[in-house]
Amino acid sequence: MAKTGRTLDSYTVKSINKSIKPGDCVLMRSPDPANPSYIAKLKKIESDNRGSNVNVHVQWYYRPEETIGGRKRFHGVKEVFLSDHRDVQSADTIEGKCTVHTFKSYTKLDAVGNDDYFSRFEYISATGEFNPNKAVVYCKCEMPYNPDDLMVQCDGCNDWFHPACIDITAEEAKVMEHFFCQSCMSDEQKLLQSSHVIPRHSSMKAGSKRRRR
Repeated sequence: MAKTGRTLDSYTVKSINKSIKPGDCVLMRSPDPANPSYIAKLKKIESDNRGSNVNVHVQWYYRPEETIGGRKRFHGVKEVFLSDHRDVQSADTIEGKCTVHTFKSYTKLDAVGNDDYFSRFEYISATGEFNPNKAVVYCKCEMPYNPDDLMVQCDGCNDWFHPACIDITAEEAKVMEHFFCQSCMSDEQKLLQSSHVIPRHSSMKAGSKRRRR
């Protein structure tokens, strides 16, 4: 039987003049120009015997808006979920390369570029379930951490709080020297806070750890 195709170790996408290989994350053109590019991880690259048609086997990342439950408050702007949805697409639909970081490495970035994303959950597309199905929660609102949000750390219990949840502004949070949550605050500290006497100046106690570029 004649061989119908061959597997490629790498391939140069002429439209973007970039080389791709299995394991890379790529941006793929959506059929609707109004929608953002799809994000996928390359699993395999194949061409026909003449090399004129090249297809890529991909594993899709879903954006929060593309999941059954939709976007939640704690989902980051650049958050995506590695799904169990696999597909075969023409390599011609690749619009660029991107990087999908682990959650931990993403929060350590000095600056977040246009092609930087992060993933902390896997997504089962048929059922809408996530793995893991639980996440550590913070603040009075008991929400998982959103790396785009400013948060303030308590000097007592080391928990993190959203400024709005503790009735302060983002500007106040950014210049706060010390902060104690209601559970850790002494009666004297509560009195001082209600009188707005607690000194505030530049500190690293608050931060979103995110800068856009």
